[in-house]
Amino acid sequence: MWLATEPLNMRSGTETALARMVSVFGAARPHHAYLFASRRANRMKVLVHDSIGVWLAARRLNSGKLVLPRDAASRGLLVFSAISDGTQS
Repeated sequence: MWLATEPLNMRSGTETALARMVSVFGAARPHHAYLFASRRANRMKVLVHDSIGVWLAARRLNSGKLVLPRDAASRGLLVFSAISDGTQS
């Protein structure tokens, strides 16, 4: 999962979120998720590339805020990575 550190307008649709994802992270990678937060950090959108296409999910937090890093040098961060070999432990 990748986190964009700059806010995204929550009125944005799939095409705008995809364009922002490409500008921040380069290209859409299959089986990766890209998280965007609103300016107030109380709403988020997740753009997922599933190797067939992309889908966009939105969520409003009932309380609290997302805590976003404010690193001026970085527009996007890898926040979670999991590699699975298909076996369960």
